[in-house]
Amino acid sequence: MEYTNGKLDAEGIDFLKNMDKVNTDTLTYRELMMMYNCAILEIKAKLDVLSTEFTVRSRNPIEIVKTRIKKPKSILEKLQNRGYEISVESIKKNLYDIAGIRVICPFVEDIYEVANMLTRQDDIRIFEIEDYIKNPKPNGYRSLHMILEVPVFLSDRKQFMKVELQIRTIAMDFWASLEHEIRYKKMKNVSDDIISELKDCADVIYKTDIQMQDIKKRLALIKEKRE
Repeated sequence: MEYTNGKLDAEGIDFLKNMDKVNTDTLTYRELMMMYNCAILEIKAKLDVLSTEFTVRSRNPIEIVKTRIKKPKSILEKLQNRGYEISVESIKKNLYDIAGIRVICPFVEDIYEVANMLTRQDDIRIFEIEDYIKNPKPNGYRSLHMILEVPVFLSDRKQFMKVELQIRTIAMDFWASLEHEIRYKKMKNVSDDIISELKDCADVIYKTDIQMQDIKKRLALIKEKRE
């Protein structure tokens, strides 16, 4: 979107016209966002219960839980970039990350433990899994991504809604946040040497994650022997 003599160009005007089709002024859009928000509440409640249980019984593998609903502008841009119809129904049909939850864990093994505990619950469906820990992205990004379907119980019906769940370690989250800040918020074009350095940092951070996990296990064995 560009401005010419203080006025929007044709692309900018078209952007704003399309924006109206998924604006929060429409009842159907607000209802859909309400459903996504309820889906987040459902999974967040499950995570809170698990966290409470582990706080009492043993070490808690859940460090932080963050939630978000994708903003209208981001929704519109994603629909446009993928060539989908600009409509509320298209949002529901084609986009799986409108509702998002990020779980931050201390150790790598905690990621899979939390994922297994959550998905063992019989009212959650697994729609899609992308394991970027075992198979990191080319830039070094690591995280476990899952698209879950969770039932939302309304006054007159039950409806399954999709939620994107990202689970990563504290170190992985640190790297991902800084990488996003450097590459997407500050600069659009980044040189190959910087990309290579970022990848090296990701590898070092993952190696540290594994080393810290190994140290934790060794200390646990020492404690067990002493007891």
